[in-house]
Order: sequence, then C-alpha cells, then structure tokens
Amino acid sequence: MSTRPPGPDGVAIVDKDAAWTSHDVVAKARGILGTRKIGHSGTLDPDATGVLVLGVGRATRLLRFLQLLPKSYEAEIRFGSATSTLDASGEVIATADMSGLTASEVPIAAAALTGDLMQVPPMVSALKVDGRRLHELAREGIEVERQARPVHVARFDVAPTDDPLRWRAVIDCSSGTYVRSLAAVLGVALGGFAHLTDWRRTSVGPFTLAEARPLVSIELLPLIDAVRGMDCVSVDGAIADRVRQGAVLDAAALGDPVGEGPWAVVTDGPTLLAVYERYRDGQRVKPALVIPSQ
Repeated sequence: MSTRPPGPDGVAIVDKDAAWTSHDVVAKARGILGTRKIGHSGTLDPDATGVLVLGVGRATRLLRFLQLLPKSYEAEIRFGSATSTLDASGEVIATADMSGLTASEVPIAAAALTGDLMQVPPMVSALKVDGRRLHELAREGIEVERQARPVHVARFDVAPTDDPLRWRAVIDCSSGTYVRSLAAVLGVALGGFAHLTDWRRTSVGPFTLAEARPLVSIELLPLIDAVRGMDCVSVDGAIADRVRQGAVLDAAALGDPVGEGPWAVVTDGPTLLAVYERYRDGQRVKPALVIPSQ
C-alpha cells in the first residue's frame, strides 16, 4: 500500500494577467502547488484579465460542472474599425466613419443583442474543429465553416466615455458566449465596425473578482467550494454510505430535491460525497460522479 500523502484538493480563483493563456496559468499553478492534477473551468483569452477558476486534485473531476456556469465581463468597445482577432491584438482589416454615433442608438442596438441568440464562434477561439483549435488554423491562414451555437446574453449595458468612439460595456452571458463577437456584431448593427480594446471577466457563476488572487499569491479553497453554485443535499448514516458507493437511489432518499439537478450531496463537515442527477423516470437519482476518499 502506498504511503504517499494525498495531494492538494480544492479550487483556486485566479485573477489572470493579460498575455497569459489559461494553459500558462495552469502550468504555473502546478509548480506553485506541487501537483500536476490541475485544470481550469473554461478558457479565458490571453488578452483578457480576470477570473479564472482552477480545479485542483479531486476538484478536477468537478470542472465539467463549473464550465457550464454563466460569466460576467466588463469591457471597452472601440467603434470604427474591425480587427483580425476581434480585439486590439489583431490587425485592422476594415474601417468606417462612425463619428456620427449618438448616445441613444448604441444602448438600443446593444439591448437588441440580449436574450437567446445564435452565435458563430470566431476563428480566433479555442474551439476545436476536427481535432484542431480554431486559432491554430487561423494562424495558418485557414478558415473553416463553423456552426452557429445557441447562447444567452442576460445583460449588455453600454455607457459612453470621453471618446465618442469608445464605450464601456457590462455583459452577463451564458457559458460559451464570445464577447468579442458581441462587440463585432454591435458595430455592424450600427452601420460600421467595432472591436474590443479591453475586457475583464468579473465572475464565473458565484466566483468573483472580490476573492480572486494574483497567480503568485494563489489561495486554495476547500473542495466543497467547487460546488457552491449547486443546490446542496445533506445526508448521513446508511444513505451517506450508499452515496459513497455510487448507488442509484429513490429521489426520496435525498429528500425529493427540486429540479433535474445536479445536486451536491454532502455529509457532516460538510464533506462533499458526490454529485447526483435525475435518472430515467425522474423518481430515482443517480451519481454523475462520486468523490473518491483520500
């Protein structure tokens, strides 16, 4: 039997610097925390800053749930030019005179880009097509057809700055929404072009900038924090033992939880045991995953 001590477990909320890729952050965190078992909850573009949630140790198994959490951003939009990357890092590929923009038409156009939308992923994105990331293909000058995907934008508020061609924006959106594309579409809707000059992710679900730390002072939060965005079900005794074993249960055993799940199942401590979801006719529940004991 191995006597190797268990590695670190939990989540870390990093305030990512510009010019770092999400992979860079993970690689550096592995060195700082002394474990290779680290992943992130969703790519944050290199030029963007802000919240990047890392799963460490057993929390890496929970990342698939964190990837589905909604996101919030603060950004600045520059009207009058389009770039090859939809942000300030790219080359200007088109321009238009948009000096006539009025303070009333920009918020109206932004409001029209809220709700349920179909969005085509940009070529400069981490999405994979036939096993290759789009941004890799874009660097080779290759453009491929991309299927539009449903996204939801709950909030797209804009406000003017002293420069009539630069507007601040606050965006709340579903996972998988490309804020660079929103800015570009907004420019077209107003009769010209636009791109992002700055953007900062301010939250991933319940994880916010208020608790984010620079990578050099990374702080590991308990494993239970990884499911703070889920409804929680508490069990004990024989039911807790069956949950540890990954048993399919009657929903009543979890107190007839509301909705389809997933639910975090915890016991005293609280200690996270598993994540459960509905099964078949809905009268039973099954484990989406069971947290292995250390």
